[in-house]
Amino acid sequence: MKIFGWLYDKVLSWSKHRRAPVILAGISFSESVIFPIPPDVMLAPMAMTQPQRAWYFAGLTTACSVLGGLVGYWLGYFLFEPLVLPIVEWAGYQSKLTQVMNWFQEYGFWIIFIAGFSPLPYKLFTVTGGMLNIALIPFLLGSAFSRGIRFFLVAWLMKTGGPAMADRLRVYVDRIGWGMVLVAVIAYVWIR
Repeated sequence: MKIFGWLYDKVLSWSKHRRAPVILAGISFSESVIFPIPPDVMLAPMAMTQPQRAWYFAGLTTACSVLGGLVGYWLGYFLFEPLVLPIVEWAGYQSKLTQVMNWFQEYGFWIIFIAGFSPLPYKLFTVTGGMLNIALIPFLLGSAFSRGIRFFLVAWLMKTGGPAMADRLRVYVDRIGWGMVLVAVIAYVWIR
């Protein structure tokens, strides 16, 4: 079944849409607050199909992600009890929130850097940073630096491959997609 090829083609077509930068900015901003899909999903194909604009896309993604992180921080700071905590409980993320709080206490500033660069759900760290009243300037600097490294690295990799890479990936996208599904299922079963 070749559903990943169809999805790949769809994402590539979205990446060339005239409103794609606006969509990228919205995803980048909202992912730092609540949205579950990382902006890399839009950034990568945009940088790959429009390599001359890759740095612009990476900068836009970084700036909007840091702004979204600031909103997440303020939500945690001002509205944790009445708004955020019920959502965390509804989603069943209490244990994840406790883990993130422990990481903040253990690693301080460095956890923001690690979370911003890694595939961990960044929104948990932005909201928790505000709830724990982490110093705002180090929070913003850590966010900007780590998110910037991540997004500029993605843009560089995709810019380097360019449109030719898009064609080469198209050949293997279904195998890669089903391989990722298999890895996810195995990981789920193993963790359970």
